[in-house]
Amino acid sequence: MTLRLTLISQEVEDFIQEFKIDADASFLDLHRLILQHCGYEELPGQRFFICDDNWHPTRRILLADEGNVDIDEDIYLMGDTDLREFLEDEGQRFAYRFDPVNRRMFLLELTETTFGDKVPETGLLTRRHGDVPPQLLQKEDAAPAPTASNVVSEELEEAFYGDDGFDEEDLDMEGFDILNQ
Repeated sequence: MTLRLTLISQEVEDFIQEFKIDADASFLDLHRLILQHCGYEELPGQRFFICDDNWHPTRRILLADEGNVDIDEDIYLMGDTDLREFLEDEGQRFAYRFDPVNRRMFLLELTETTFGDKVPETGLLTRRHGDVPPQLLQKEDAAPAPTASNVVSEELEEAFYGDDGFDEEDLDMEGFDILNQ
């Protein structure tokens, strides 16, 4: 099974990337695919959040065991967790924290599942548009852009604000001038 994933940033209005990746690939493969096509470096603390329909995190998938996770919470590591374990239904939402220091992240959605497509397990970029946000903020940009800060709740480390943080109409696929590759 092949997954088509759409990635957007709330910091850069016209930035979008779309990936195709095998469902048997790991979250580590997806992590590396995103880093490669954004020109980012791997940093400690990068992680994925599996979210509900309102962008509230339900699970964390860590790059490495950080040792400070709540004892009652299951620990999922990117290298040990296949995408198919959490991504099965079209419309499934999740987020990727690329800047752990400033808690900046991309929003992702499983936009299509197909059978019979052959893609490398490591995945491939199929569409892109806009400029990639910088991975780390410069000192003069010490605070994230206002729209990005709305994504993460300051009270609950890993909780999203809810419906105010993302508007479904912002992801108008036909409204983007996207280059097909």
